[in-house]
Amino acid sequence: MKKPRLLLLNIAVFVITGLIAILLVPIEAYLHGFDWFEIATCITLVYFSGMCITAGYHRLWSHKAYEANGIVRIILAIGGAMTLQNSILHWASDHRVHHKHVDQNDIDPYSAGKGFWFSHIGWMLREYQAHRYSDYSNCRDLQKDPIVMWQHKHYISIMLAANFGIPSILGWLNGDIWGMLLLAGVFRLVVVHHLTFFINSLAHIWGRQPYTDKNSARDNDILAFFTFGEGYHNFHHIFEYDYRNGIKWWQFDPTKWLISGLYYVGLTKNLRRCPEERIEKARIGMQLQRSTLRVASLSNAEEILQKLHAEYELLIQRMTDYYATKKHLMEMRKQDFKRSYDKLELHHRYKELKLGLALQREKWLQINQMLYSAAH
Repeated sequence: MKKPRLLLLNIAVFVITGLIAILLVPIEAYLHGFDWFEIATCITLVYFSGMCITAGYHRLWSHKAYEANGIVRIILAIGGAMTLQNSILHWASDHRVHHKHVDQNDIDPYSAGKGFWFSHIGWMLREYQAHRYSDYSNCRDLQKDPIVMWQHKHYISIMLAANFGIPSILGWLNGDIWGMLLLAGVFRLVVVHHLTFFINSLAHIWGRQPYTDKNSARDNDILAFFTFGEGYHNFHHIFEYDYRNGIKWWQFDPTKWLISGLYYVGLTKNLRRCPEERIEKARIGMQLQRSTLRVASLSNAEEILQKLHAEYELLIQRMTDYYATKKHLMEMRKQDFKRSYDKLELHHRYKELKLGLALQREKWLQINQMLYSAAH
């Protein structure tokens, strides 16, 4: 079968910027060195431009996980262009196809089923899906956004101005335009390219699947550190409209922190969160599935499975009761029924259900740990 034609411009960009990063930057460092301002600027622009992709292109525009005011959207649009990953409209269109058809090799633009190289960078080197390069029918909402369309129409100009203008001005202020262009311009671009490309490649290959195994997406704490919080990819693929990827307070998700920080100063709003109950039920469901597989080879598998499923049903029921009561209690608090007898009774029931759910969760974990030990 004849391969699609090579995209020579894309290849040239990756080759030239890559060679500059691995050859010219070390030579410049050896001959003249980089001062603290150049290094700090490079790190700052890595985070700035990278998070314009994760907070902007990805969570804001592709998934509508929150809303942002015009100034924030303009900054995200300019910073996103600085990463040389095409316009918001084009990027979001590709990404929505990826989510809708994840792992379908013939449709998913960067399917991990075709291997690490293809999902990381190979999909951009050939004209694999030319039939839809200008088809933005899945982004009609974005075509109504004037900032998205402004960036799309003037993408080349914005991209060149951001990539050359910002480092040049900062280099001029620091007295070394060439050094700043090399480090905070090209080297920064190559770093951001591969860190964000890891989300399409490694995040579908390396890690765990605590919420679903119906697609290849993985959660990986190490990748989260290098991808601005996007490494919790298994969570993201099942709860894609949640503005968070790392849902625990200790999980490294600077994109989430940025969005919530902007919320507290009034620059973002309507931050979408998946209900806790759905998240926990997905996780418990995966635990049940794995424990069922572990037990299958045991001599008393049928007896254990009956007990396992009984405990699972009890846990799910207690979870449903707990979250329903919690929701009711929160609604009553909003209505300010602080002295009502009904609220006091409901609060007491909420505490009982919370304790019962905690005990059932502990029992469920003990059973799963016991089954894991028995299977090994």
